[in-house]
Amino acid sequence: MPHPDSLAERFERQQRAARGDPNPGREVRERRLLTLDRLLRDNEPAIADAVSRDFGHRSPAETRLLELFPSHEAIRHARRHLRRWMRPQGRSVSLWFQPGRAQVRFQPLGAVGIIVPWNYPIFLAIAPLAAALAAGNRVLVKMSEMSPNSAALLAELVARSFADDELAVVEGDASVARAFSRLPFDHLLFTGSTPVGRQVMRAAADNLTPVTLELGGKSPAIIGPGLASTQHFARAVERIIVGKCMNAGQTCIAPDYVLLPAGQEQAFIARARRVVARCYPDITNNADYSTIVDQRHYARLCGYVDEARASGAKVVDLASGAVADPATRRLPPLALLDVGDDLHVMQDEIFGPLLPIRPYRDLDEAIARVNARPRPLALYYFDRDRANIARVLDETVSGGVTINDTILHIAQDDLPFGGVGASGMGCYHGFEGFQTFSAKKAVFRQSRLSAIGLFKPPYGALFDRLTRILLR
Repeated sequence: MPHPDSLAERFERQQRAARGDPNPGREVRERRLLTLDRLLRDNEPAIADAVSRDFGHRSPAETRLLELFPSHEAIRHARRHLRRWMRPQGRSVSLWFQPGRAQVRFQPLGAVGIIVPWNYPIFLAIAPLAAALAAGNRVLVKMSEMSPNSAALLAELVARSFADDELAVVEGDASVARAFSRLPFDHLLFTGSTPVGRQVMRAAADNLTPVTLELGGKSPAIIGPGLASTQHFARAVERIIVGKCMNAGQTCIAPDYVLLPAGQEQAFIARARRVVARCYPDITNNADYSTIVDQRHYARLCGYVDEARASGAKVVDLASGAVADPATRRLPPLALLDVGDDLHVMQDEIFGPLLPIRPYRDLDEAIARVNARPRPLALYYFDRDRANIARVLDETVSGGVTINDTILHIAQDDLPFGGVGASGMGCYHGFEGFQTFSAKKAVFRQSRLSAIGLFKPPYGALFDRLTRILLR
């Protein structure tokens, strides 16, 4: 249900509270984090059910693994390190200004906003929220209109557990999201698509609101040139397929396409089919496999397949005998071979269980293909050759990298998470998240023994001698 107060009133209430208590102590921040953690723990079945209803179907086990577990870990990490994060950092002082002292103090920005996407509505609300609360802020969270059950439940649980000038959840459609983006937040974090991210940034610019944009893009998975002839090839295929099939591919850092040595396409497909059969037997009725979130996205994905097929590409079923079902929006995983760069499936972020497979002649070509595209949010490289791994890390630019697996870099709370260029700007998680939502105040403490008094008018011979020393 919509909140009876207007969006502006809810924001102003938080802003007043933030100005009235600009730097809450560690005990207050820990209490808020602990309350958030208990809110999730006490309502786990209801949360999993709400998420499943938003998708049409998503396994409660997947929600526990991919949303609740990393949410608890983010909160636990913040609570464990909060004392150290809040401690002022000493900085060096130039010889000429000693014995003065310098430090950086971290203070809350004030009232911040978080805009949450539909694909992981709990984790992508809680992870930035943990950082914002650890930093001492008041927070408004705008949930996606495409996850109304999750939004309504989280709004209700938060209203029960927090004062609305501490934390509040906003529901509503795209018009509410646009109004939310135009509020004069002290910081705004948006997770979603690149086109919508541009709109959010334009709206925030009127208030000079700083933004963190967590977007997407086409995240490649590269199988190294020597791996296909080793026992590690099967493991690489398994990890790519598992990463792709989580949430039916509706993951911002899902492997978007595969680059592998030419001639290994059929070996990849054969092993991929075994993985799908083992993980999702009878995939048409399998409770572990998610459905596509709505009819628009289901039609979009089917359109990619139809366009690829019409262009002469090969569409390969990875789940033997399974067929797409528009009534339930269940779309089995498909591999796409011989796809051209001009197809939409190779231009757009797929966000579904379609996996283009592209051969390369050598690692130079694979790296060049990645670098010819906008910077991806994630990159996955599979190899045991340290020199090749170093080359890929050095010669490509992406938001994050997992070596010899997929997805897992996002689960490391002490690593920053963010994109580059079209895949985003800024980052959060762990201390980087604490910094994102903090003002870094530079403080210099002058000493009684300072000689700075010598550098003032009237300028004369002594001043000239001193400045010549400074400018040597």
